[in-house]
Amino acid sequence: MTVKRLKDRIALITGASRGLGRAIALAYASEGAHVLLLARGVTNLGRVDDDIRARGGTASLIPLDLTDGAAIDALGPSLYERFDRLDIFVANAAILGALSPLPHIPSTHWDRVFAVNVTANWRLIRTLDPLFQRSDAARLIFLTSSVAQSCRPYWAPYSISKAALEALATTYANEAAHTGIRVNLVDPGAMATPMRAQAYPGEDQATLSRPEQMTEIFVKLAMPETDVSGELFTPEV
Repeated sequence: MTVKRLKDRIALITGASRGLGRAIALAYASEGAHVLLLARGVTNLGRVDDDIRARGGTASLIPLDLTDGAAIDALGPSLYERFDRLDIFVANAAILGALSPLPHIPSTHWDRVFAVNVTANWRLIRTLDPLFQRSDAARLIFLTSSVAQSCRPYWAPYSISKAALEALATTYANEAAHTGIRVNLVDPGAMATPMRAQAYPGEDQATLSRPEQMTEIFVKLAMPETDVSGELFTPEV
């Protein structure tokens, strides 16, 4: 009998309706976790839920816009009432924004990228922390990118927001060092995803790795036995 490595764990994944978020959700469900699928689009969330149930897994849908601070703040109490704890959190959701020189970026555009990529994750940590504390081994994984360090020209909102996210996650890892909470970052590299297609519209995505090829590192970092924290991982495919 195959051992399910995440049996009975409760896992929340943001941006779970497509791309890497969807792939992680399917992988977690196949490993025995009950997956909480968070994204804006109800229709696409329903499709992921259907795929999970067709494979014998279980999931719950959370239609939520990450720019809605009040909705995020209410999420923790709502999940506490239903699940009492949260064992795994994958901060996958992010937006690229338009690629543009720094002086040409409208403030509304800048604010939206930071609202989704940084502020939403701070709010999620704040509202979910009591549930992480109730887990015997809470495991948090934040998605980042190499552009956080390379400071690539014309990618300012995305690269700077990812650098801020890395600081956010590492700070929480340090603050939680003496608890059962472990926090890590993953840079998955180039993948065939809608965001990648937006950034590189002329690229042949058939030459890229598929999101399904990246999920093993997310399973390993979600396991209670994995004790590392405050590290950045780049999976090899």
